[in-house]
Amino acid sequence: MKYGKINASAATLTKNRTEDSIVPMSGMCATCIDGCIGMCDIGKSAYRGAEVIYPQPFGIISSASEKEYPVDLSHFTILGTCRGAYGIEADSDKALFENVNIKQTFGHDNGIKVKMPVVIPGLGSTNIARNNWDGLAVGAAISGILVTVGENVCGMDPESVIKNGRVVHSPQLEERVRTFQKWQQDGYGGIVLQANVEDTKLGAQEYAIDKLGIKIVELKWGQGAKDIGGEVKIKDLKRAQMLKERGYVVLPDPNDSNVIEAFNKNVFHEFERHSRLGMVDIENFIKRVEELRAAGAKYVFLKTGAYRPTDLALAVRCASEAKIDLLTVDAAGGGTGMSPWRMMNEWGIPPIELWSLFYSYLDQLSNKGKYIPAAAFASGISMEDQMFKGLALGAPYFKMVGMARAPLAAAMVGKNLGLAIEEGDIPVYVSRFGRTKDEIFETAPELKQEYGEMFNEIPTGAIGLYTYMKRLHQGLRQIMCGSRKFALEYISRNDISALTREASEISGIAYIMDCDKENAEKILDY
Repeated sequence: MKYGKINASAATLTKNRTEDSIVPMSGMCATCIDGCIGMCDIGKSAYRGAEVIYPQPFGIISSASEKEYPVDLSHFTILGTCRGAYGIEADSDKALFENVNIKQTFGHDNGIKVKMPVVIPGLGSTNIARNNWDGLAVGAAISGILVTVGENVCGMDPESVIKNGRVVHSPQLEERVRTFQKWQQDGYGGIVLQANVEDTKLGAQEYAIDKLGIKIVELKWGQGAKDIGGEVKIKDLKRAQMLKERGYVVLPDPNDSNVIEAFNKNVFHEFERHSRLGMVDIENFIKRVEELRAAGAKYVFLKTGAYRPTDLALAVRCASEAKIDLLTVDAAGGGTGMSPWRMMNEWGIPPIELWSLFYSYLDQLSNKGKYIPAAAFASGISMEDQMFKGLALGAPYFKMVGMARAPLAAAMVGKNLGLAIEEGDIPVYVSRFGRTKDEIFETAPELKQEYGEMFNEIPTGAIGLYTYMKRLHQGLRQIMCGSRKFALEYISRNDISALTREASEISGIAYIMDCDKENAEKILDY
């Protein structure tokens, strides 16, 4: 079985010449012929070099690994039952999926409340995040879920005012925060501000707490897409020079006269901006958490990536000792920014393995009576069955589902449909539902009823995200109803079973042929 692909991908806009005959190890065509103009990664790298490291075209795509891991969520099945009910009376007239409660509360004081257990992790300074922020922020606000402003927004904002190395004003960050705050309903959901090394040096979180009313902040150790700092592409020379002046690593050097000449001659079209690596230790982590609380942060989160098991153990310990409010673990495989394509495919611990370790480490501390923060799992979650399986895999510790690429896709589709409606150029497969916003978006009637005249101010990207979340909201309740679990707190590891011995061994979830064995034998022994 082959788990990975190499040397050609839609992500890098490359392909093999002999697509039906590929050498498994190298990914090269079985016959590499003199005369080829270089369609594969190797060939394109021969004339574009490091540009081919990254998914393209930057700024209008999100990307995720093509690697097929040996075990994934499809290797588990959801178990249902024909009797009983948890969280509601076992009455056929009451045990309806519409009565399943998927609201969640968490935090040290249970003060964070969401209408469904979803957090959109960090969407930072990339163009795709900025260009779709209205849809994401407003959509999250009206859906009652959490959305995270990712790293480097202040540092990338050309209008940021920085005094003595600290940001005192950032119009772009303010716009992102205010957009969510305007539409937040009844205290549900929340906006989270993330920080990496550069953000911490700039004091971005302190500024947002003091000036923008941010209550939830998140420290970022990494993500599932890459194990280096955040990266973006810069198409403007002056902006690249500004970022270099602000202390970012910018490649090639935008102040070098030879580089400037090459850029002006269109030899290359983009600069790379890189963030620095963080350096973690328990003492400094706890100190930083205390600084943020002293600055006025009500809730502190931590997000870490698909690092080796010792680093996951460190994250769990730090989260416990500092008594943070949410620990998100993002497994290998995907991202919304600019991650090196081979790194995205070939580094890090895959989801089932990482989440299983995460559960195990939390369980060890719980058995010792230690503080256990709410936990969130992330990596490629897009549908309600995956949400349920993940929550069951980590029960009772997993409280939230991290989803980024899927909500971003819904927001982008909603935005693009809105543009198509305005231009009167609606695709045939959409026009069969209607030609107006009210006809095409299934949730338009309820949103109009709830928001009245303000409905017309809701971006279609936000309607797209809200409508997608409504689908997940109903789908998750239906699955939970089938398992007779009428509130999130009743989901358990016994609600799923492994379909392979390998999946069972990794996760500790019972293999399907071993599931319920003793109880089944007791029923038959009469």
